[in-house]
Amino acid sequence: MELKVTRYGVDAAGVATLVLDRPGRGNSWTGRMHDEIRWICAQLDADPAVRVIVLTGAGNVFCAGADFKALAHYVESDHYDPALPEEAANPGYGVRPEFDGDLVWQLGLRTPMVAAVNGACAGIAVALAAFCDLRFGVEGAKLTTAAPKLGLPAEYGLSWILPRLVGVTHAADILYTGRVILAEEMRHWGFFNAVVPRDAFAQQVDEYAHLLAAASPDAVTSAKRQLWADVLHDDPRAAVEHSKGLIGEHMQRPDYAEGVAALMEGRPPRFTR
Repeated sequence: MELKVTRYGVDAAGVATLVLDRPGRGNSWTGRMHDEIRWICAQLDADPAVRVIVLTGAGNVFCAGADFKALAHYVESDHYDPALPEEAANPGYGVRPEFDGDLVWQLGLRTPMVAAVNGACAGIAVALAAFCDLRFGVEGAKLTTAAPKLGLPAEYGLSWILPRLVGVTHAADILYTGRVILAEEMRHWGFFNAVVPRDAFAQQVDEYAHLLAAASPDAVTSAKRQLWADVLHDDPRAAVEHSKGLIGEHMQRPDYAEGVAALMEGRPPRFTR
């Protein structure tokens, strides 16, 4: 695929960086951007060398939400069309039927996704970040769903994911008012893992991504599968029993042997795909 509004790269440690790249338009969201993101993530998730995907925006903006031209177009439309081609890639599909949908497919990826919210984050971009596994924000970044101010409901599953991240009370505030909220307040609520000054932001995200990449990719994928599957049910006993079965399986795999050897030898483990 020819990439026009995104770009990506993978370093030697297996850390992939996916950049929303429309800096002249605030990295605003379009159907083309959605198509490209899905294609890129399908490539990255299928590459065993990739261990982490970091999602960020070009310049000092994460994503300003839907492109204004698209918003204006819908005033005269009789239905919502996400402008996503029928042949778009389906990364993360097939793991669980609940994850076979727009944005929620991020939960089905083998690789963890880290949202590096490096500036303004509005509308659908809040959902894009929310469906990542982890989130880092730059100090002073402004976030808003914007939807209530446009006469729109909660979009793209925010009514499902936000209560699970920040609790029902804070989710109601975010979704009902559409007010602008600083990253620092969202960090206090639990949306962000950390909020970092701009001059240290890129380095801290990079260090964390490489910390994650150094862990057993097999174990991280299993933990991701467990985490989001267990969020969908309310049976702690089933979670315990399932984890016990997985422990037995993982003990037969090379990563466990390497992890134990590294512990005994007092060195960092060297996990390979």
